[in-house]
Amino acid sequence: MNFKTEKRQQIKQSMQQCRASTLALFEGIDYDTFCHQAHPDFSPIGWHLGHIAFTESLWLLERCAGMPSVFSQEYCRLYAADGLPKTERVKLPTLEQTCDYLDKVRTQVFEYLEIAPLTEQERLWRFILQHESQHCETIILLLKLQYTDAKYRKTKKEANYQLPITNYPMVEIPAGEFEMGNDSIDALDNERPRHRVYLDTYYIDRYPVTCKQYREFMEAGGYQNSKWWSDKGWKWLQENRVTKPLYWVDNSDWENHPVCGVSWYEAEAYANFVGKRLPTEAEWEKAASWNPETGECSTYPWGETIPDFQLCNNNHQIWQTTPVNAYPAAKSAGGCYDMLGNVWEWTASWFDGYEGFVSYPYSGYSQSYFDRQHRVLKGGSWATRPWAMRCSFRNWYYPGVREILAGFRCVSY
Repeated sequence: MNFKTEKRQQIKQSMQQCRASTLALFEGIDYDTFCHQAHPDFSPIGWHLGHIAFTESLWLLERCAGMPSVFSQEYCRLYAADGLPKTERVKLPTLEQTCDYLDKVRTQVFEYLEIAPLTEQERLWRFILQHESQHCETIILLLKLQYTDAKYRKTKKEANYQLPITNYPMVEIPAGEFEMGNDSIDALDNERPRHRVYLDTYYIDRYPVTCKQYREFMEAGGYQNSKWWSDKGWKWLQENRVTKPLYWVDNSDWENHPVCGVSWYEAEAYANFVGKRLPTEAEWEKAASWNPETGECSTYPWGETIPDFQLCNNNHQIWQTTPVNAYPAAKSAGGCYDMLGNVWEWTASWFDGYEGFVSYPYSGYSQSYFDRQHRVLKGGSWATRPWAMRCSFRNWYYPGVREILAGFRCVSY
């Protein structure tokens, strides 16, 4: 098998695996759920499924292969990211009809893959794979908002899941430069270009903040005392009147799980409460990827092995978080646990382009969000697929959003 053939088969296999996971999310879904807008900031799950097919057709078939769209003009407007407002995306084709579009597009895509000039296009094919992965994480969030966890929760593997945590040490990250970002074929535009960053010595939590730790903040009146909150954070709290994380489970069995479903403002308030702060994006990424002994960075905290279920909680295997010390073999070279998977982690940084940023495949993918209104999250969650997981991967949301599967860890000098 020559290199080009092997590359085509690798891409095809990844797309097939990704699609199988996508379709599994819709098993047993009724039409009302398919079209329901579960949250005003998100489109219905059925729209996301149709948008996956539309985007694959637009970029690979229409723009690369020069083929006509399989979608009518009406459906093009429906499924385009900049088409109808989210509130008008609730009148959708059925699941069966949408799957028919997915099949038609995918059949033509795989036919084109046999002759596609991958030397020029491989980055785009990998973007499409990650695009589907990202939308499926959104689908999972919306299903979680609509259904009880029990509907989707898988059988939990108990091995090593309840190892007690007797203390919560911090890891020292020595001063020096490291390489931040990613120039690989998988890297999205906002991860590029790779560049050197100098950081002074700092200390970062070995684990994400656990439910046990966060409970102390709650029981100390953290949601009632303005002293821990920034002005914007306190204003947000008065407008939202929350008293616990969105996905809080009031059960001692969850003490070692990371807190999940907190806004950036809640994370900031907790950090103030314990006399620490949120890490910058650079501090988080150095702790995750940099090896202090070799002076080099790796794609994943544990090295170059692609994420699987033995290394981290990912790809909605069990539909919930796992204890923060469940994967000791996957800790970073510096000694941090759970840097990938389980929960996204808020950072102190605003989402912006690195010096030398070039948009790809279109300016709206990242550049539209360089508005100093979105905070960076790192690491992925239990719903994130392996194609969208690496130390350099960047997620971004408004600081008041709680629906994403987000937690955090703290740093200090």
